[in-house]
Amino acid sequence: MGSKIVVAYDGSDSGKRAVDFAVNLAKSQGSSLVVAHVLEWSPYSFLTPTEIEERHTRRKEELARANDALIAPLIASLEGSGLEISSSIKYGHIAETLCTIATESGASQVVIGRTGHSNMSARLFGSVATSLAQASPVPVTVVP
Repeated sequence: MGSKIVVAYDGSDSGKRAVDFAVNLAKSQGSSLVVAHVLEWSPYSFLTPTEIEERHTRRKEELARANDALIAPLIASLEGSGLEISSSIKYGHIAETLCTIATESGASQVVIGRTGHSNMSARLFGSVATSLAQASPVPVTVVP
């Protein structure tokens, strides 16, 4: 296979459209897919050691749930596509973590959906798609 395409997937309608686009693109280019899901995680430095341990336990549980509820069913649904598909589920700032996944996997492109919602926080702080497009080490396709 040729290059790799990282596609961000969160189970939303825009995430599904991004996957559909990425599958078609990968087929046309002979690429493989890396389905990526990022759970936001804020490291609190003021927690006690016991609280930190509890958070790490919950973190492992949340990663497993994300795989079972979102990623595994998606990959199973794509089994007949003829594509080589892997996954990456991580915690972190979404745009930064997608950049890391793209770099670590040797991807040539990242595909992400946009929600189309124009709320106040997105206008003030920027959307994930905008942040990713600015920081990505590879080209980013934003699927409407």
